[in-house]
Amino acid sequence: MPSYLFWLFATIMLIGACAVIAFRNPVSSALAMVTSFVGLAALFIGLSAFFVGVIQILVYSGAIMVLFLFIIMLLDLKDEKRRTESYLPLVAGLSLVGIFFIQLIGVLSNKLPNQSAPILDKATLAAAAGDYPEGSKINEALTNGKLPDVHLIGETLFTQYNLPLQILGILLLVATVGVVVLSKRQTN
Repeated sequence: MPSYLFWLFATIMLIGACAVIAFRNPVSSALAMVTSFVGLAALFIGLSAFFVGVIQILVYSGAIMVLFLFIIMLLDLKDEKRRTESYLPLVAGLSLVGIFFIQLIGVLSNKLPNQSAPILDKATLAAAAGDYPEGSKINEALTNGKLPDVHLIGETLFTQYNLPLQILGILLLVATVGVVVLSKRQTN
């Protein structure tokens, strides 16, 4: 990815993230979050992680943000009323920013070893095929020297992380039902 594209998409992402915090209207904040997600997806695509970039657009910018907007609109949130100004949250926020900035400088100042990712030649992929059952699509693809990234993600998600995935789905369903119940209670 050319550096000017990186800086463009990183700027779009950061402006969207700052707008999420700056806007007082929850719908505007949710739409600003979509802008941030689109910038992040463009960065993933620039890193040749096409699957992750497309999933970022489809799942987060599409499904999750539609769910957020649905819940926000069901709650019928009004603009927040101005409270008396207190400097304690501002001081706490600036302190956290300072701590994170110091930590960032500490991490970036360390000399990292000159490491690179292993070369994914046919022999390396064939050696990795032994980790998967004989006759599976992943084993066949690795043996043929191809990297089946979507199959790897799907198999990992639905075998090793199936229970957390199901729990997350149930939590989202319960949260949505709770919002509907709360919104119906407010109208009576």
